[in-house]
Amino acid sequence: MDVLNLYKDIKVKDGDFLVFACSYGPDSMALFKTLLEYRKYHDVVLVCAHVNHDRRSESAKEKEDLEKFCKDNNVIFEYMKINRYGDDNFHNEARNIRYQFFDEIVKKYDAKYLFTAHHGDDLMETILMRIARGSTLKGYSGFSKLVKMDSYYIYRPFIGLTKDELLEYCHKEKIPYAVDKSNFSNVYTRNRYRMEVLPFLKKEDKDIHKKFLKFSNILSQADEFIEEEASKVIVKVLRDDKLYIDRYLEINTFLKRIILERFVLSFYQDDLMLINDRHLDLIDKLISSKRSNSKISLPNDVEVVKSYNTLSIRRNPVLLSSYEIEIGSDGTSEILLPNGHKLFRLDEVKGNSNNIIKLSSREVALPLIVRTRRLGDVMAIKGGGHKKIKDIFIDSKIPSSDRELWPIVVDSRGHIVFVPGLKKSKFDKTNNEFYDIILRYE
Repeated sequence: MDVLNLYKDIKVKDGDFLVFACSYGPDSMALFKTLLEYRKYHDVVLVCAHVNHDRRSESAKEKEDLEKFCKDNNVIFEYMKINRYGDDNFHNEARNIRYQFFDEIVKKYDAKYLFTAHHGDDLMETILMRIARGSTLKGYSGFSKLVKMDSYYIYRPFIGLTKDELLEYCHKEKIPYAVDKSNFSNVYTRNRYRMEVLPFLKKEDKDIHKKFLKFSNILSQADEFIEEEASKVIVKVLRDDKLYIDRYLEINTFLKRIILERFVLSFYQDDLMLINDRHLDLIDKLISSKRSNSKISLPNDVEVVKSYNTLSIRRNPVLLSSYEIEIGSDGTSEILLPNGHKLFRLDEVKGNSNNIIKLSSREVALPLIVRTRRLGDVMAIKGGGHKKIKDIFIDSKIPSSDRELWPIVVDSRGHIVFVPGLKKSKFDKTNNEFYDIILRYE
């Protein structure tokens, strides 16, 4: 196997950390081996991220064997065990937990890439399943070799190889691995495609996986072109994470679908397997509804909320009914808030809108905390007097659906110092006064 060719699209420098997902199955152990070979040519540090789903009796032994293999090969081993599942679809929930863990590990080591062992057979299964159940144009393309996340890339070097080629590589290189027997159960939809549909296609054409990869690439390129053209219209319809219904209703029918895909993509990113035509149809019906305030539910506790002329997407506030996050006291920091916005602590800033506040640590008690509203919340406002947070929401015409997750910044004594985006407290400082804390809401 030409290892350097497999990784020709990545850009690394000496000392970089490379994080890879590894289950101890043959695919991921083949990935492990190719990265060990790649390390012979580049001075990189390998980090193995392993998740124990705790659904099979063999899982504990596989974890021990993988950890030992890491130790023997001077590879960092990062591990988590899923102790509890909710009531959601097991595979969807496990995938979400798994990728959240991978995301944490990538960011822990400030890595540029997360490598996974998805191969050509996986791509065929994904495309066929999405065609059968309905999806988006991007969804029909399956998945890409390289996917941009917020601060790193997901890279799938085996997308042009088959499962059999990876098994042959493992046997040739004498790579240890374990076989998950649940992969042969007809209970799971993907397994039925794997055991019944793919063998038929491969019998018709032994290189069928290459045809599917070409199909995937063509759809991806078409999607990129359409997205580029659609962006000229989308900027008028989607603003500040909201879809403006009156503008949406005026555009071409095909572009409407593209806009809805872009709308949900902000929450699902590379997980569009969860979204199909039925979900987009539901959003379309919500838009067409004569009710001015209504909502629908999407997978993974996501809600689409209609409020008069706008549509917004968010996590279900019932499940995120309250939060309390400490704001870092030193240096520049960034907090991703449950309402989809961000709160930054900065060293300097330009402007003086209601999205920015300057505070003095001589007057407010640190640490500062951002939390949800509480019954009876009152703020001493800039310019004198006091005002209930409830009245600030009403005066600002904030929809009731947004109020539960709206951030409130308080000091450690409980004094409300800022309602981001809406109102400043008496603690706000002018440019001519002393201040050493700057917060910006986006």
